[in-house]
This record gives sequence, structure tokens and C-alpha cells, in this order.
Amino acid sequence: MEELYKTDIHIDKYHDRKIYLEDKSYQIIGITQSGKTKLVKQYLLQKRKNSYLFIDCSDTRIDIDEFNKLLPEFCLKNGITTVVFDNYTIDFNFVNVEQLIITSEIDYNIDSLTKIRLYPLDYEEFLAYEHRFDSSTITHFFQLGGLAHMHKINADSRHLYIQKILKASLSSIEFDILKLVAKMNSQKLSAFAIYERLKLTQKISKDKLYKAFESLVSKNYIHQLSKFNHKKATKKVYLCDIALKGALSVDKHFGRLFENMIFLELLKSSTLCYYDDGVDFYLPDTNEIILAMPFADERTLFKKLELIEAFIFSYQIDKITAVTMSKEGSLSHPISKVELLPFDIWALGD
Repeated sequence: MEELYKTDIHIDKYHDRKIYLEDKSYQIIGITQSGKTKLVKQYLLQKRKNSYLFIDCSDTRIDIDEFNKLLPEFCLKNGITTVVFDNYTIDFNFVNVEQLIITSEIDYNIDSLTKIRLYPLDYEEFLAYEHRFDSSTITHFFQLGGLAHMHKINADSRHLYIQKILKASLSSIEFDILKLVAKMNSQKLSAFAIYERLKLTQKISKDKLYKAFESLVSKNYIHQLSKFNHKKATKKVYLCDIALKGALSVDKHFGRLFENMIFLELLKSSTLCYYDDGVDFYLPDTNEIILAMPFADERTLFKKLELIEAFIFSYQIDKITAVTMSKEGSLSHPISKVELLPFDIWALGD
């Protein structure tokens, strides 16, 4: 216990996130490498060294039973007011202190803790890691994704690095499911369809696969998007970070990757959205449609609008934004404001 207490915590240069910690007790939930530990350590470094105890629950040196017995008295004796359980598991007992912080991939639904979901970097947060902001920045974002540590990994090692951290965090069946989702990202895909595909190459239990799929969804490695007004329709699937596409699959489809990137920006801004036939994202709260059209121009956008005309008029859509790589422009339309907007301008718009 004394050894853990006297160990100094350290982080490399810290880049601000959109989430800040206050003097509350928290559960911080996020996938591996999303920045949970770094966020907590940055907060602790603003406190007096002897006021907190930082415990990495994955530290194999810890005898959990002995630790649980000693912790309450140790905190009282040393005046510890903040205890952090990094990589928390339910084997560790909580202690009565002023502030308790746990980090985990699993949501333990603990009522006494304020819940924070930490996603990988969004585009605005990513910019803090760039030396300059120019036309190459969005290309870097596609290459690196939102896992901040990727900036320190050599280009030829990035895919293997991602595979390594995922294998360390996921079960073998979860990893296989994620590989298939990487091939099928931004498309309609059910757990049953995944089972039907995987059973062709390996012996697999349907129950275990369904549980593993739900686990990936609950931990936010996979995100699902429902069809508007069709609860039973097959959902579209998206990866938690765009870098996983190239790391887990050799299949290339830039349009789907671009759509995945737009979805993650909407997700991280807590925007309610759905898909529909021909409609990438419908935002009912603002009555807006977002279309992922990386290389569109006014002509191709006009053709796209013709295909979704029934939806536009049925719901009297106020605004239609075609998010592109670089093209900017507008179209006239009887009821909707229609724009082509480059991703970087759109993502930083609010």
C-alpha cells in the first residue's frame, strides 16, 4: 500500500479535452486508449501529492483481498481524500472518502458516481495535436483517427499497434466480430448476419456471439444507428474510431469511412439522429438531413436530392447539408436550405 501511495504519477504533455473533472465522484467510461487515465492523472496533478491515492486495478502486484482490508485504515491514517481506481473491476471494494473516481470500459451503473462517457478525440480535439492547421490536417485525421497515442506511433506500426491493444482488451470472439464490422462499417448489419458469416469459417455458439456483440455495443466499440420510425429495421453499424477500419480490414471504401467519421462527430455532440432510405442522417430535433458526399458537386447533390424528394417533402425538411472533403456551395430548393460544406468547416461549425 505504501509503495502505491508514494509512486509519483506522470503524463506527457497534456492536451485539453472537452471534458473537465471537478470535485465530484465519477465513473469515467471509455474504450481502451480513449484517454481516461490521462484525464484523471491531469486532474490529480493539480492536487496535493499526499491527498490522493491512484490505483491501477490491472497491476498484478496487488493482492486484492489484502488491499481491501488495509485500504480504509490507510486512507484515514494518511488523510487521503481522493481515491482513484483506474481500470476498475468489481473485485476492489470502495472506501469512504470525499472523492472516488473509477475508470473502466464497462458501465457499472453506480448511482453515487457521476457518469462520464469519454470517446476518442473528435476533430476539434484532434487539432490540438497538430503542429499547424492546413489542408493536410483532415488527411492526418483519416490516417490517425481519434486515439491520441497514435501520434507517437510510426506510420508502419500503427495498424499492428491497434490490433495489439484491441486483442489485449477484447475476447477472441469480440475481436472477430469487430473485424467483420470493420469490413461492413456504415452498412446495415445485425448480430444474426454476423453469426451467419462467422459460422462459415469457425465453430461458434450463437448465444456467445450475441452476448459478445452486445458487449461491444455496450462498451462503445460498435455504435448502431436506427432507421427513422422503424424500430424493428436492421440498424447500421459504425466503428468507435475510423482508424480501426484500416487496422482490421484491407477492404477500402472511402465513402463509408467518411460516413463513419461524420457519425462520430454527431455522436460526440450528443445529436439525436437516424438513417432512412437514401438519407445518411436525419436529425429530428433540428429537422435537418446530413449527407456524406466526400467528392460531390452541385450536380451530384441535385441528383441525390431527387432520390430523397419524398422524404424531404413528407417531413418538410428545413436544412440539408452535404458534407464534403473540400467542396463548398449551395443549391436553391423550394422548402430546404441546401449546402455543400467541407468536413472541417462543418465539424467546427458549432
